[in-house]
Amino acid sequence: MPSKAVLTEKQAIVEALAQRLKEAQGGLLVDYKGINVAQDTELRRDLRTKGVEYTVVKNTLTRLALDKVGLSGLDEHLNGTTSLATSATDPLVPLHEITEFAGKMGNLFTIKGVFVDGKVLNDAEIAELSPLPSRDALYSKVLGTMLAPITSLAVVLGQVLEQKGGSPAAAEEAPAEEAAPAAE
Repeated sequence: MPSKAVLTEKQAIVEALAQRLKEAQGGLLVDYKGINVAQDTELRRDLRTKGVEYTVVKNTLTRLALDKVGLSGLDEHLNGTTSLATSATDPLVPLHEITEFAGKMGNLFTIKGVFVDGKVLNDAEIAELSPLPSRDALYSKVLGTMLAPITSLAVVLGQVLEQKGGSPAAAEEAPAEEAAPAAE
């Protein structure tokens, strides 16, 4: 029977994991078997810059935390070596980064299970989401698409003005000069 101090410590770990899982928009469980310390350090550094929290977790404590937040669908994946990657800002960043890193390392480790916005994904959904760009990349594409017509219009108007013998600076000064005599 564990001592009261050990039991209290484990309960605190479960609470912290449960809180992290509640706040996460997305995350995944990874079997990290096969990577060395240098590769693990590189992975952690890359994930940290993307706002992803990555830690090695104990299966039993993680199972308790998952059950506490309603993600019990991931329980079946809690065997062997397990690490947890979560993001509180973008649900797809952990999936993209881990998939990319696994590909660079020759698929030394595998993704066990993924959750996004409190829902456990099946293999088909994971395969569908993994090639999608991150939220920031999608926002950039949409913004670029919205700004393209406006930018094109400004360029065309500037060219028409130059063809008529003026320049944008001269066009701004001309109305000011004409306005002065009218005021007199």
